[in-house]
Amino acid sequence: MFHSVLGVREGVLLAAERLRSAGHTVHVVDQYDGRVFDDYDEAAAYAEGIGYPALMASALDAVSGLPDDLTVMGFSNGGGMSTYVACNRPVRRAVLCSGALPLEMIGQERWPQGVPAQLHYALDDPFLQPGSVESVLRSVGEAGAVGEFVQYPGAGHLFTDPSLPDEFDGASAEVFWDAVLRFVGPADS
Repeated sequence: MFHSVLGVREGVLLAAERLRSAGHTVHVVDQYDGRVFDDYDEAAAYAEGIGYPALMASALDAVSGLPDDLTVMGFSNGGGMSTYVACNRPVRRAVLCSGALPLEMIGQERWPQGVPAQLHYALDDPFLQPGSVESVLRSVGEAGAVGEFVQYPGAGHLFTDPSLPDEFDGASAEVFWDAVLRFVGPADS
């Protein structure tokens, strides 16, 4: 699981616990070594200071020892990290939460063959770039996989994170978790 540009905030830890309580093993990748932000501009400047190529390389390195049947999941910037990982090593599926990036933005030519993806966005997400969702869904379809797009009312970018009261939407978060748990399926026994 990859965090947003804000770092491993409470919402990321709660998301990991939600999946663990359903029986899944979850590895939370902290690309900021514990640093978290409340401000998107400050967080973006920090991430840019590290450099997105370095963040993508560290994302891939962080999952190098995990099995090939892993599901990658990311919030916002973490959606880009999940996409990069999915395009560069075997994965079973990808969940991109408020973070669909056209493949060319991260230097990738194609989505991995047969890997389904589920994308989630609030309807009026201020960071949703026109055409991004359509581009990712097209790439997934061209790879012979199913791409699912779920939209939610509201404008919260990280609408599943209760530690962001201006963005959080409890009703949408519950619909989100129903969709995610259906998509990832039951935990392996």
